[in-house]
Amino acid sequence: MRRLRESLPALLALAIPTDCGIARMATSGAPSQYPLGNAVALLTGFGAIIFTTAKGGIRTMLWLAATLVALMLVAALTGPSLKSVTGHDVSRWLSLGPISLHSGMLCVPVLAVLAARTGKWGGAILGAATVAALLQPDAATGFAIAAAATGLHHATRDWRVGLAGIFAFFASLVMAMNGELPPQPFVERVFVAAAGQHPLLALALTLSLMANFVLIAAADRIERPARFAIAGALFGFAMTSAISHYPAPLIGYGASAILGFALALAMTREQTT
Repeated sequence: MRRLRESLPALLALAIPTDCGIARMATSGAPSQYPLGNAVALLTGFGAIIFTTAKGGIRTMLWLAATLVALMLVAALTGPSLKSVTGHDVSRWLSLGPISLHSGMLCVPVLAVLAARTGKWGGAILGAATVAALLQPDAATGFAIAAAATGLHHATRDWRVGLAGIFAFFASLVMAMNGELPPQPFVERVFVAAAGQHPLLALALTLSLMANFVLIAAADRIERPARFAIAGALFGFAMTSAISHYPAPLIGYGASAILGFALALAMTREQTT
C-alpha cells in the first residue's frame, strides 16, 4: 500500500494522457490492436513504477546509459529502414519479433534521468544520445534531448549540459531536414486529426499532456534535476509531434513512449523509499 501511495503521482502522470489517447483511438476508428497495445504497455508501465527501485552507483548508471545509447545505435545501423519524404534512409526502431519499438522514445526518458543522476557525466550522456539520434536521423528524439538538457541545465547550471543542449538543438535542425516520414494515422499528426474531429477533442489531448508535464515537473518527491529532465524530454517529443510528422508521445499509438517514461519515473523511486 505504501508503494502504491508513493507512486500515485507518477501513475497519474502516465495514465492521464495514455488513457485519453486510448479513449480517442477506441472511439475514432483505430485498429483494435492500437488501443489494446497501449493499454498493455500502460499496465506494464504501472508495474515498473510500483515495483521497480533503482539501485547502484555512478558506474552502474554509466553502464546503463552506454547500453541505452548502444540500443539507439543498433536501431540506426541495423533496424528496419524507411525512406523519408526527402529520400533519406531512416532507421530508428528496434525489432523484437512482430513488435517494433521507437528507440528514442524508449531510451531518451531514461537517459534524461541518468544524465541528471551522474553529475559531470550528464552532458556526455546527452551528447552521445544526440549522435545516435543523428545517425537515425530522428528530429523528435533530438529535440527531446535538447529540451531535457535545457531542463537539466535550468536545475543544475552545469555548462557541460548546456553545451550538450546546444549541440542537440542544432543537430535536430539537420535531422528535421532529412528524417521526416509520411504520417501514419493515430501515430503522427494526432493533434491535427483530433482537431479535425472536434476542437474540444484536441484540447482534451493537449490538456492531458500538460497534466503529465505538470505532475512530473511539480513532483517534489523526485529530485529537481531528474524531474526537470524528464519533463523536458516529454516537452521535446510533444512539441515536435505537434508541428511535424513525428509520433505523439503517450496520446498516440505506440508502446515505446509509455514504457520509456514509465521506466524513467520508476528510476526515481530510489529517492522516495
